[in-house]
Amino acid sequence: MTRLEKIYREKVAPVLQKEFNYKSRMQLPGLAKISLNIGLGALKDNNKAVEEAVAELTAIAGQKAVVTRARKSIAAFKVREGNPIGCRVTLRHDRMWDFLDKLMNFALPRVRDFRGIPDRGFDGRGNFTLGIKEHTIFPELEVDRVENPKGMNITIVTTAPTDKEGKFLLDQLGMPFRK
Repeated sequence: MTRLEKIYREKVAPVLQKEFNYKSRMQLPGLAKISLNIGLGALKDNNKAVEEAVAELTAIAGQKAVVTRARKSIAAFKVREGNPIGCRVTLRHDRMWDFLDKLMNFALPRVRDFRGIPDRGFDGRGNFTLGIKEHTIFPELEVDRVENPKGMNITIVTTAPTDKEGKFLLDQLGMPFRK
């Protein structure tokens, strides 16, 4: 059991049950998965940049990243069907808990002038999406070796039915929301 999962079971779960008056522990909201995405944008034509993005996302996540390809051609964006346009990885179980712990305690505090995360990223169903402008904030990457800093989307999927419960869950886990 990871450190953050242990905190969830011992400290956060009883607080959630008391706060929202759940009758059963099965009703408690928890984390389902974390999805990481890197879109390449203008670098999509460069095969080296695609391989670099996959290698960097694999290092960050600790799990092999998959190249995402265009489903259909869009002439305005100069994209053809089947061209690589980014990469993604989905984390579950122990890797998910380890990544969330690393994100909250190591990566986000490394953001320049960090004052917290805005809580506007909830989708109405308790899931939270966070955008990062530079993926070099993660400790696995050496900033000097990264040729093209890329943005990243991080989606934390919870089992919470509402945004209020999802925000309370993430807040109790230690997500640094802006006050």
